[in-house]
Amino acid sequence: MVSEKAERLLNLVILLLVARNYTTKEQIRALMEPYRTSSTEAFDRMFERDKDELRALGIPLETGYVDKFFEDEQGYRIKRDAFELPAIDFTADEVAVLGLAARVWRHAGLAAATSDALVKLQAAGLRFDREQLEQVQPTLAAEEPAFEAMWRATSERVPVRFDYRRSGEQEVRTRHLQPWGVVTAQGRWYVVGQDTDRGEPRMFRLSRIASEVTDEGAPGSYAVPEGVDLRALSGALVRPQPEHRARVLARAGAAVGLRRRAEVTATGVTGPDGSVGWDQLEVPFGSTDDVAAELLGYADAVVVEEPVELRALVRERLQGLAS
Repeated sequence: MVSEKAERLLNLVILLLVARNYTTKEQIRALMEPYRTSSTEAFDRMFERDKDELRALGIPLETGYVDKFFEDEQGYRIKRDAFELPAIDFTADEVAVLGLAARVWRHAGLAAATSDALVKLQAAGLRFDREQLEQVQPTLAAEEPAFEAMWRATSERVPVRFDYRRSGEQEVRTRHLQPWGVVTAQGRWYVVGQDTDRGEPRMFRLSRIASEVTDEGAPGSYAVPEGVDLRALSGALVRPQPEHRARVLARAGAAVGLRRRAEVTATGVTGPDGSVGWDQLEVPFGSTDDVAAELLGYADAVVVEEPVELRALVRERLQGLAS
């Protein structure tokens, strides 16, 4: 079950994201539980903590004046273009999983809850844009075991240690991180922070954390560098978009996942084993390391023809496995 705090933060994000204008503190209190039923002092403390927590999670909470001609009443909003993350390149198999998960989680319970929230907004005289709700619709739930621990570490500024498995690798490596924020993109959850082993910002997908998240310090052990823009930083740390093409041979009927994003340029090609049952594919890719790891997963069903660097890298890794 979603905790009261998480539900409150989600409701606050929905309210500020769908409102077309700045929403005042008094309007927020009147529209949301448990703000409405709290004393003024308790509400002020709770609202300040919630604002800090949203900003710590990388959600760009913006302040401004309700009336641009009379700067006497301050309000809050979340701009859609600042809330969105840039597109992240997923494999065909990952896209298929995301699509299935999205169909599972778009259920009537969520529709009823958001409809009730919009009725309250309209009753309060606020204008809203229903399409903005697409930005917070949980197409995937935060079910990763590491989610709660990373969220807490981010909020409390606690350095952590965890084991991590990179895409296409079996080896698990221990990482040490000062988490700055937890962000989401296309249904995946990521933590962004300072990798203290490498001395630079890094981003890790929560679903690839292969151990418990262990605290390695007291709350407030570090500070997020001033001026850090998590959205811009996340965009700089994602995998490169496909900008190269590889030519590979694949056995007929094999490498189905690869074929989903590749173009078949020839069929009935003679393969390295002398048989004619091979197809020639043109495969777009961004990172040479990532595509090499993917191709290794197809074993002898795929042979790289070019580029030369990719062919050499795959051969080197195969020789390493053989030895």
